Amino acid sequence: MSVIAPDEKAGFLAILARHRLNQEDFLVQETDLSDVVDDVYPLQGHVTIVRQSTLKQREYRIGHGTKWVADFEQDLNKGAFG
Repeated sequence: MSVIAPDEKAGFLAILARHRLNQEDFLVQETDLSDVVDDVYPLQGHVTIVRQSTLKQREYRIGHGTKWVADFEQDLNKGAFG
């Protein structure tokens, strides 16, 4: 099961399209750190985004209550991915 929600994935791809970036240039590596606590299954983890053409990467917290897609776009606008 993916921690990244379908709408987050769509938002990520929309950002790439808006910036005219090839999605094939970005590697998305998700790590699920979810743990069942008292019959509650809070989704949490982290995602590492790597721009393969520049080898620049950033890691973001993912799961309930995170805003990694907005954080990714901010970093992209600041030139963090080259």
